[in-house]
Amino acid sequence: MAEFTHFNDSGRARMVDISAKESTERLATAQARILMLPETLEKIQRGTIAKGDVLAVAQVAGVMGAKKTPDLIPMCHPILLSSVDIAFKEEPQPDPDGRCSITITATAKTTGSTGVEMEAMTAATVAALTIYDMCKAVDRGMSFSEVCLLSKSGGKSGTYTREG
Repeated sequence: MAEFTHFNDSGRARMVDISAKESTERLATAQARILMLPETLEKIQRGTIAKGDVLAVAQVAGVMGAKKTPDLIPMCHPILLSSVDIAFKEEPQPDPDGRCSITITATAKTTGSTGVEMEAMTAATVAALTIYDMCKAVDRGMSFSEVCLLSKSGGKSGTYTREG
């Protein structure tokens, strides 16, 4: 198991020195899932949410979230993102609790000396939060699940793919 690297010799938080790390192409994909009432998903699909096109706004918000990651997560390095892509998968079939869902998948890419996992996870989460914000007037009971890293590649630690 890897050592924690975000602590200095005194046990205080620090930003890791990445100056000696090799610059490689780095890619990360993350997801977040938002659960909602079937009526809420229907309103999103029909475009009848009063605040506008929910998924279009959530897509832009996810990209903006990725770009703002180092402003939100204290030890993240500011990095030059090559691309951020957001995709949505709607699940109209209610689960056993009567909830439908939208799964947000965010992929971030850069060429640099540190990875983009946090940018991908922030993008997916911000997109989910935006869906909540735009739909809360009709469904305050929405909830989030399955926020996770799906895969990453590049860098010294190589490739990771989530199982299952």
